[in-house]
Amino acid sequence: MVFLQPLFDWIESRFGESINHFPLVELIFHSIDQTFVYFIFWLIGRGVFLAVKKKKKQPIKWRREIVLNVFIFYILLLIHLTVFREDNSIMNVSIVMRPLSEINWIPFVETAKLTQGTSLFDYYYNLYGNILWFVPMGFGAAYLMKRKYTFLRSLGIGIAVSFLIETMQFLFFTGVSDIDDLIFNTIGTMIGIVLFEISQWLYKKWQNKKTT
Repeated sequence: MVFLQPLFDWIESRFGESINHFPLVELIFHSIDQTFVYFIFWLIGRGVFLAVKKKKKQPIKWRREIVLNVFIFYILLLIHLTVFREDNSIMNVSIVMRPLSEINWIPFVETAKLTQGTSLFDYYYNLYGNILWFVPMGFGAAYLMKRKYTFLRSLGIGIAVSFLIETMQFLFFTGVSDIDDLIFNTIGTMIGIVLFEISQWLYKKWQNKKTT
């Protein structure tokens, strides 16, 4: 790790033996650390783009810019958490040819099997984790589309990103491609879109009260 190694070492020394499923904590730290690396390159490129835009005297919407950068960081983190895990990275993965039969095509079968394990943690994380991780996807996609926003377009973005992740997991052999993940990710995206619509309704209601 480049940025978070000292913090991770401290947490591991203090809580490593007391936290169940500590490898998940390590995965999150590693993914966040790698995300920072790639995010720096994004910020450099985005900074150049904004400098050119400012030079042309084009307006910059800073609130939207902040949301866009948070959304990009979130997308990069999501990909690292699901595809480039452990020692895998963009630089060292390669395509592994496998039959499509290795994909879990039948809904909820593998998720149901997780309830038969010694711990229900894997079941809860697979179900609720896949949903919660994609709530920001729905909210962010809806917000950034501005006037072009529709429920189906935002939902389509979430489905497309989820499908891309499952495809990369299969091609690079860095995870298990499962139809359940696509279903749960879609549910999470829908929740995010609904939260966006609620926030917009509350904002308009607040604006109306402000003007009256």
